[in-house]
Amino acid sequence: MKHSLQLKLSNQLALTPALQQSIRLLQLSTLELQQEIKQLIQDNPLLEVEDEEEDEPTNVNNSLESNEERLTNSEPSADTDWQRDGGSENYGKPQSENQSDDHHLSATREISLSDHLNEQLSLLKISEQNKQLVMYLIGNLDDNGFLKEDMTELVEALPKEIEITDQQMDEALTCLQGLGPVGVGARNLAECLELQINALPDDVPNKDIALQLVKERLHELATRDYNRLKKILNCDDETLREVQKLIQGLDPRPGSAFSLSETRYIIPDVYVKRHNSKWTAFLNQDAKPKLKINKIYADILKNNTGENFQKIKDQLTDAKWFIKNVEQRYDTILRVSQAIVDQQYNFFEHGDLGMRPLVLREIAERLDLAESTISRVTTQKYMMTPRGILELKYFFGSHVATQSGGSASSTAIKALIKKIVNQEDKRKPVSDSQISKLLDSQGIMVARRTVAKYREALQILPVNLRKDL
Repeated sequence: MKHSLQLKLSNQLALTPALQQSIRLLQLSTLELQQEIKQLIQDNPLLEVEDEEEDEPTNVNNSLESNEERLTNSEPSADTDWQRDGGSENYGKPQSENQSDDHHLSATREISLSDHLNEQLSLLKISEQNKQLVMYLIGNLDDNGFLKEDMTELVEALPKEIEITDQQMDEALTCLQGLGPVGVGARNLAECLELQINALPDDVPNKDIALQLVKERLHELATRDYNRLKKILNCDDETLREVQKLIQGLDPRPGSAFSLSETRYIIPDVYVKRHNSKWTAFLNQDAKPKLKINKIYADILKNNTGENFQKIKDQLTDAKWFIKNVEQRYDTILRVSQAIVDQQYNFFEHGDLGMRPLVLREIAERLDLAESTISRVTTQKYMMTPRGILELKYFFGSHVATQSGGSASSTAIKALIKKIVNQEDKRKPVSDSQISKLLDSQGIMVARRTVAKYREALQILPVNLRKDL
């Protein structure tokens, strides 16, 4: 065998540290980038944020305060369905003044539910043993104010030498359920509502019927089986409607007002405004960090080039690359944002109904960028629009074929479904099959199961749970 040497040339992308940093910065959210910058400034004295006196920019630390938008995601659960229809003029807030005080305490002092209950407990004149048992029960409440464990299990979990009887435990539970907010300490939803109804004045109309309903027929109410309820309760539509209104005003989660949930902040990366009949994207300059090289250290390097200063030279190089990569990050975000705005012109003109199908590949080809780059840019990056703050990924979505041979965006279809449901007769709500036929009449071919999927994504209840009297 004869050995030989061959020279072969090939193109290969080398992931240099600077390139790796550029890719990583691109996928960070604005808040994550600000944390990254704060850490880097601590580690690299060559990098710093411009002083406000120089150009009145907003630095990394206070940009959070000037541009934050708080998002509160409230996901309705099955057991709170009846609250959606409740009006303000009802009996649904027993001891409303106390509940208002409870909410005020929660908002101003940010105390937990257990702290609030223990404060009330300390004012009661009961035996020390009973007080300790109530504190034990308080420690077993969940965030909604319900007992997490069965009473028998709670007794069994106590040390044997304490010798607590079931009667003593029941007395402690009664004491707990007498504290505010009303309904706390309940073992299930029915008991929670029962406690609140019992706290209402005796002259409240239909109080007895409401009490019977929550104790025995809560399932029929949840499933809106009104015909069966009218037969069981021996009442007419108007009476059942009033009872339903009363129950809708109750609080199925009495402890939730004291939940110290984590606040999420959104800082928009770009703004979109209409200018000369065109929608244009602009960078949020307040959110963009104003970075520069430390002049003192830079001057030192000008006059000193020895090996003793090699570490500072490396830090200077790192600082320059970081500033360049941050600039490139925002330049890419702006380019992608403007491309999205151009593609989704009808959305900015008409809302969700005007959203067109769009995939990452279209923007990538338009800007001559990799599809993975578009994916990084559109993740956790937000656009302030006249229709609210939206993640860039919101503008992308699957499509459904139309009878004309075109396609419709899933976002537009969801908007149509929401519009149909909002306009339906609540006494005869439309089913998923009927919605599918209505969409088909508008030239959009959507299967019933697809309608169900979109409806669930919109958190719209099925037809039997949307029916009203």
